[in-house]
Amino acid sequence: MDFQWVTPLATGLEQCHDTGGRGVPCDDSGQDAAYGLGLRVDGARFELDTAGEVVRDRLTGLYWTRDASQGGFPVSWREALEYIAQMNADSAHGRADWRLPNRRELRSLVNHGRRRPVLDEDHPFASVFQNWYWTSTTAAKEPGYAWRVHMAGGRMFYGRKDEGSMVWAVAGTSDILPKTGQSECFDDVGRVIECDGTGQDGALGMGVAWPEPRFTPHPDDENAVLDRLTGLLWRVNAHECGRLTTWKEALDVATQAGDSPAGPWRLPNINELESLVDCSAHDPALPAGHPFENPQEAYWSSTTSAFEPDWTFNLYLHKGAVGVGYKANAEFSCWLCAGPVAG
Repeated sequence: MDFQWVTPLATGLEQCHDTGGRGVPCDDSGQDAAYGLGLRVDGARFELDTAGEVVRDRLTGLYWTRDASQGGFPVSWREALEYIAQMNADSAHGRADWRLPNRRELRSLVNHGRRRPVLDEDHPFASVFQNWYWTSTTAAKEPGYAWRVHMAGGRMFYGRKDEGSMVWAVAGTSDILPKTGQSECFDDVGRVIECDGTGQDGALGMGVAWPEPRFTPHPDDENAVLDRLTGLLWRVNAHECGRLTTWKEALDVATQAGDSPAGPWRLPNINELESLVDCSAHDPALPAGHPFENPQEAYWSSTTSAFEPDWTFNLYLHKGAVGVGYKANAEFSCWLCAGPVAG
């Protein structure tokens, strides 16, 4: 292959649960924990520096402040960006490359097998606020809003930029987290502005660049599309179930779909689903020129919520949000994936 896959991170979920949230054996369940796919690191994920102020993420290569409540209280999005700029002016913790994380950087910290906070059990961070944290990524559907991650439960939605959320600074680069797709910058009310000096996602463009073209038909399966960023295969038909289903029905459809050129078709985990999102797009939040047919508003993932195991994580594709849905309700669509393809 002419491009090295950027495999989505493992979700961290290690248990399987039925529709009612009861623990069940993972064998043949089709659930996230049954497959356990994704990048992970052996041993402790996080390393604290000798000064006890900065934490290195051994999985992504990023550096985070140990204090997860920069500034001590929620601030507006503009204030968050200004706070980071001041950290760099002061060379805080001996660095001047701090930034407000983009949504993929901040969300990379989430362990979906944990709750309150959604971080590895042995994490070294201090003062983790059990609520919303700002990212530097504006919401394409509502550019007066910016993406936030909830550190108690792991959801990711956007909030109005003049509302208060917490700040957590990141530094360094990662060779396993893709770009978000955002290339423009916006002011507090959603007007496009020049990017220079803003510290926004559109200005910094952190992450691995996407290949061109990103999606190609699979030569051995007319129903399959290869994502050349992640190495995953996706069904051309993004409405495999044909209707809104319960979670169990979606898992059953995946089980009955048979094999792809890269292994069995399955319901994707939440990190795999989120990897499709282009943060410059909405309705759907997919890269321009994508080849998929019948994209729907919202999709089931195979990842149960550790916060409430009778719920599961879902992708709201019309805007790019990650939320949760009640497993027993027929309220979401299903889209199947397979792989990743051997590189």
